Amino acid sequence: MAKFRVVHYINQFFAGIGGEEKADTTPHIAEEIPPVTQQLGKKLGNDFEIAGTVVCGDGYFNENIEEASAEVLAMVKSLNPDVFIAGPAFNAGRYGVAAATITSVVKTELNIVAITGMYPENPGADMYKKDVYIIETKNSSADMRKALPKLASLATKLANGEEIGSPAEDSYIARGIRVNYFAEERGSKRAVDMLVKKINGQPFETEYPMPAFDRVDPSPAIKDLSKATIALVTSGGIVPKGNPDRIESSSASKYGSYSIAGVDDLTEETYETAHGGYDPSYANEDADRVLPVDVLRDLEKEGKIGKLYDTFFSTVGNGTAVKSSKAFAEEIGQKLLADGVDAVVLTST
Repeated sequence: MAKFRVVHYINQFFAGIGGEEKADTTPHIAEEIPPVTQQLGKKLGNDFEIAGTVVCGDGYFNENIEEASAEVLAMVKSLNPDVFIAGPAFNAGRYGVAAATITSVVKTELNIVAITGMYPENPGADMYKKDVYIIETKNSSADMRKALPKLASLATKLANGEEIGSPAEDSYIARGIRVNYFAEERGSKRAVDMLVKKINGQPFETEYPMPAFDRVDPSPAIKDLSKATIALVTSGGIVPKGNPDRIESSSASKYGSYSIAGVDDLTEETYETAHGGYDPSYANEDADRVLPVDVLRDLEKEGKIGKLYDTFFSTVGNGTAVKSSKAFAEEIGQKLLADGVDAVVLTST
């Protein structure tokens, strides 16, 4: 019996090329099989063989998604695989978006087994969990030892045409697909059993998990806006011309802080957007459409607000991990509190 041919996709870091300084690495087939791919091959077993490893830098893929997808797809196709595995990407946002995107493309275009793996809060998971199987991992590569066997197990099942179990059974992120099955006990008894366990403080697993949402209590209203200092913060990617901090167009790993002391208007010559998730034409033509410095300056001159804070903070919301967003917010919030800012106008795209 012929072995299943496997193609593995990884980023520049796991290929041993480098970190952020090599994020612009263009797609290529590795000349030698990287260690992480070798480990994956061992977990897959004797019925599988590694046909090759395709490598692409996270920055290159996310900044050129359509072109990079086509390039990587062509390389994968040339290796004639039966199975495609990307990652695992853990909680690396751009890696996750790249891994999930190319997994979806390969599955659609080549109609072969295609899976990936990452942390549930990775933006790639949220974008593609309904389309492809994504093994659930921890948030860092310290979980590699446990993640690879889970990837191998699911890939083996899919390749052999075996029935796939629930997310809990086969370690993938829930896809929102409900499947009918025959249970040993009727629903009423299962419900009462769960209720009794809950009342007694015993562990139980619901059959219908509900989504969890953050609850943020609103701050008290400002009593006198005419004395308030107002700051501008945006996830719309507005930056000085040239994007001096190189904020990524997708899955941002940083935010920027920029002085607007003495600035009444964001002109086409001085500001632009770094955001890759919407048509930038109108924002580049007039960045005030995303970051309303001009309007707040008018309110300041009219005495309707006390002062516009002299610094604005900006990042890109496109595909940025929830964990990163929370970290940005905490840092920015502390700076604003320290400077006596009373309120923030938070803008998006």
